[in-house]
Amino acid sequence: MDERRRRRRLQKARKKRKQKLILFSTVACLLLGTAVLVVSCRTTESALDNDRPKSVPEAANATQNAVNKDTEGQGENSTSAMNPVSATSPLTSPVEEGDNQDAEGQNTNVVSPAVFPEVVGGNYTVNGRELPIYCVETEEKKVALSFNAAWGNEDINQILDILRKYNLKVTFFMTGGWVSDFPEDVKALLAEGHELGNHGENHKNMSQLSDAEIKEEVMAVHNRVKELTGFDMRLFRPPSGDYDSEVVTNAKECGYYTIQWDVDSLDWKNYGVDSIIDTVCNHKSLGNGSIILCHNGTQYTALALESIIIGLQEKGYEIVPISELIMKENFHLNAIGRQIKDS
Repeated sequence: MDERRRRRRLQKARKKRKQKLILFSTVACLLLGTAVLVVSCRTTESALDNDRPKSVPEAANATQNAVNKDTEGQGENSTSAMNPVSATSPLTSPVEEGDNQDAEGQNTNVVSPAVFPEVVGGNYTVNGRELPIYCVETEEKKVALSFNAAWGNEDINQILDILRKYNLKVTFFMTGGWVSDFPEDVKALLAEGHELGNHGENHKNMSQLSDAEIKEEVMAVHNRVKELTGFDMRLFRPPSGDYDSEVVTNAKECGYYTIQWDVDSLDWKNYGVDSIIDTVCNHKSLGNGSIILCHNGTQYTALALESIIIGLQEKGYEIVPISELIMKENFHLNAIGRQIKDS
């Protein structure tokens, strides 16, 4: 009897140890699976988040937080900076006489670069840091609608149809890759009278680049568009909204006004049509002089566009290209990147 009891106790003990081992293994697998899922989600979000915006409050905070960084970097940058480049010299790309005559003949209704002064004007310095233009101080009920073109072109014709229906001209910021992949769409945008803007050659984080690399990113796509269409772009939007003082300064030396936004549609998050419409038309920053960020190549933007236009017009806003909204000279910026006319 004693031997049987002893064996039973041993069997029970083994069974309990086995159950504990199974439970521990199960918990460990669940924890590992959860960790893998979190990492995967973050990686996916990062991959999709090509244009995650820096909001106006973030810009204001960055203005204060980056003063020390910019100040500390001045000594190093001064020793390694490349020779100054005039604002006009990079824009004289080699286009033979007679090239692009068809494109130029179609572009009589487009916003002409001639509306810009020969040299980029204005004061971009705020608390020792160079800022881009996020919005404009104006009494006119005007807003600028802009699209970043860095992904596909599946919805571009639908977007153009809607803009044509309401007789609107907007600004498209294009990467070099998008220009190379869809040259006929670039020509179509210009032929429709829309403004072409520069979104960098390779969609890199511009603040991580040297002065020479920044200018190369800007001018590579500039020259390609110039060769393709004859159009000199003058507006630059840093990919992902990523910039520092050197980005703004180098873009200026290339003849560009650096443009951000104060109203982000968040269309890249694919929350749905209603979400995009509500985010734009009821945005807390929406007002006279707002610059609105949208994208083509997303799931819902084209579907939401007409309602966005109607919503903005019902609020009394006139929708214009960015070049028609911003001041070209005799201005300064405040801490949130609002462009203000000099008194």
